Amino acid sequence: MKHACITFALMAFFVGGTSFCSKNVKPITEETETHNNGDMRNKLKITVGAKTFSATLLDNATATALTKLLPMTVEMIELNSNEKYFRLPSNLPANASNPGTIQVGDLMLYGSNTLVLFYESFSTVYTYTKIGRIDDALGLAAALGAGNVKVTFELE
Repeated sequence: MKHACITFALMAFFVGGTSFCSKNVKPITEETETHNNGDMRNKLKITVGAKTFSATLLDNATATALTKLLPMTVEMIELNSNEKYFRLPSNLPANASNPGTIQVGDLMLYGSNTLVLFYESFSTVYTYTKIGRIDDALGLAAALGAGNVKVTFELE
């Protein structure tokens, strides 16, 4: 009976988004954007040269641990003409999964100590822990340029 209920619930979820086994079934997500009614602790300011970008951090252990390292100015290294990365001095909590597609402006953790800022969208087979994303990535690729670059991360 338990298996029938689970199977029926999964079918109902995929077909109509509701479950006949429970009235209040909500999808479980490991990380969500935080919205704290103006509380800016969930906002990150990323500065590259004269250009500043605002990013929204996810509500997860990785983002929380990163904020404890801020502010920081780092030399990010160019990789694959689509990302910049920096090896952090210590490991952060990681919960990696394959996002399938990387979006311009994604801020992620590779492994447990590599901070990655993506400036091109592409499909990937690699796993990352999501940290957040730039709210409006217009001009990000131009600001980051083709080589290594200094980037400042700080809370807004």
